[in-house]
Formats: sequence, structure tokens, C-alpha cells
Amino acid sequence: MPLIGNLSDIYGRKVMLTFPMTFGILPLVILACSRTKYFFYTYYVLKTVIAMFTEGSVQFLALAYVADNVPESRRVSVFGIMSGIASASFVFGNFSTRFLSTSAAFQVAASMAVISLVYMRVFLPESMMNNSICAKNTETTCLLEKAPTKKWQLFKNLPSVDDTICLLRTSSTFSKAASVAFFVTVADVGAGASLNYYLKAQFHFNKDEFADLMIIAGIAGSISLLILMPVLTPLLGEEKMLSIGLFFGCANMVLYGIAWAPWVPYAAAMISVVATFAMPCLRSIASKQIGPNEQGKAQGCITGICSFANIVSPLAFSPLTALFLSDSAPFHFPGFSIMCSGFAAMVAFIQSTMIRATNPPTSCSIDNSNSEEP
Repeated sequence: MPLIGNLSDIYGRKVMLTFPMTFGILPLVILACSRTKYFFYTYYVLKTVIAMFTEGSVQFLALAYVADNVPESRRVSVFGIMSGIASASFVFGNFSTRFLSTSAAFQVAASMAVISLVYMRVFLPESMMNNSICAKNTETTCLLEKAPTKKWQLFKNLPSVDDTICLLRTSSTFSKAASVAFFVTVADVGAGASLNYYLKAQFHFNKDEFADLMIIAGIAGSISLLILMPVLTPLLGEEKMLSIGLFFGCANMVLYGIAWAPWVPYAAAMISVVATFAMPCLRSIASKQIGPNEQGKAQGCITGICSFANIVSPLAFSPLTALFLSDSAPFHFPGFSIMCSGFAAMVAFIQSTMIRATNPPTSCSIDNSNSEEP
């Protein structure tokens, strides 16, 4: 993801958006044609390979595009609106499957993917980012352009690991935001990986009830991000909104973990009204620490950290869920794995309270003995 972000900083957001959106159509077309065994295996292999290079890139490139064209004072509200639109589209897609056959669902999905690509290419203007070295009057100091580069590089225009490390070392606020992103993703993915098994074992939920929970959470999140967040953020500030969102996200997981009746998960899903504040605020805080021609690298770095958390979390929580839902559990607590997810969210909340109002970062300190000015 930092690699794709770096290329978008060089060649433009629209160019880099074209590749994941184009390749993302192919697996959907395969299932739209047929869902027999060999078509499915082809879909699965192709989807896996494409996801290795493009998973999450459309979302963070869209955020980098917004950061290019929206001033810092309005950025968090626009990030929230974008997340709200994504949440609303999730609700619409989930709800529409109740009225579509399996074959029609994949055909509609492939058609929508084609329409979105054509719309992006025809109507979306290229980002107004500035690829020159930052001037003194820019809102935020460019971090990597102030750091000397090594004389020898394998690929001159591609980012190295040093770029990501420099971003994390140079700005303490950015490094804290990256840490919060890791723990909140561990918590969210851990709870998501465990919740369906837990609710089925504890309250005998079926697929329709799972869909109802997702729709309730999606509607609550859409209302929150599209209506409440633009109003509250100017009053409270994005740092406080981040902490509020993480606190209620933790409360949401704890309530799921100790659910004592079938109606409790529905009540917990309503807490998404507040819990959805966290990620847009986090992305906005990170974007304000970075210069105008480093937004792709920064958002790609955050997405890469979240992707790593997506690997770590199921490896930890899936066996834990299986253990505490089995007859050989150390003690009777079916929701223990979800409670542990809540603890991870609490760690993210505690770290978020250490993030203060954004200050201009200092340049990255790198040894000059074997380097030259960029």
C-alpha cells in the first residue's frame, strides 16, 4: 500500500485508481457468468491475487484525493461524509440481496463496478496535488522531502522501507495515529471474526438475523457520519471525537461479549452511531501531519498497518473463539474472545488520549555521511 500511495503521489490519484478499479471487475464478471466449481476456483484464485496488490487501495487513494483538494479545517468532516456514503452503500448492497437472486446479485455487482470505473474516468478531475518541493507557506511541512536520500537506490522513484520508518519517526502524532489504527483494526477484525459464531452458539441466530444486525449498524453509522459528525467535529475537535468513537467502540464490543438476551446484540449495534467517528478522525489527523505531495504514502502507510492487523487478529481470536465455545473451555464465558477484542479497543482508546492538537512536525533525522540532498 505505501508503494501504491507513492506512485499516486508521482503520477496522480486518478491514474492509480484506474488499476484497482479495473482489476476488481474481473472476479465479479466470472461469478456473473457462472458459479460452477471451476468458475468458483478461478474466481477465488484471481480474487486472491488481485487483492494482494489492490485490497484497500481504492479507499485510501480516495482519501488522499480528498486531502489534496480540501483544506485542513474541513478535511475531517469530508472524510466522515465519505465514510458515511460508504456505509450507506454497504446498507443498500446488503439490503438489495434480499430481493435479488444469486446470479442477479453478481451481475448487478459487476455492472456497478463497471459504472463506477467509467464514472471515475469521465467525470473525476485529476487531483490538484502539488508535486514540487513544498514551499514555506504550505499548511504542513513535507517530511520526506526534507530528509536526505541515499546515493544508491535500486528503484529511484519507488519508496523504500526508510520512507515509512521516516514518517513514523518524524511525527510523534503520526506514529501514535498509526499505533491506534493497528489496535482498533485488531479489535474490529477480532470481534467480526468471532461474533457470528458466538451469536449462533449463544442465541441460535441465523443468516437473516446476522443481516439485520449489519443493516442496523450500517444505518446507524450512515446517520452518524453524514449528519452528526459534521456538526460535532467543529465543536469538539477531531482528537476528542477520535477518543469518543473509540470509547463507544470498546463499549460496543464489551456489550456483545456479555450479552445475556437475544435483544442485547441489537442494542449493541445501535452504539455504532458513535463508534464510527474513530476512523475518519484518525485518517484526518494523520493527513494533517504530512505535506501535500506525501498524502498517498501516508494514507498507504496507515492502510498497510491495518492490513497487517487484519492478518494478526484472526490468528489470535479465531482459536480463542473456538476454545471458549467448546466443551473444553477453561471457564464458562462464551463471549470471552469478543471481550478481549474490547480490551484491544481500550488500548487504542488510551493511546488516542495521548494525541494532542496537531503541530508542525520536524524533519526526519538521517545520517548524512552517505547521503546527498534530493
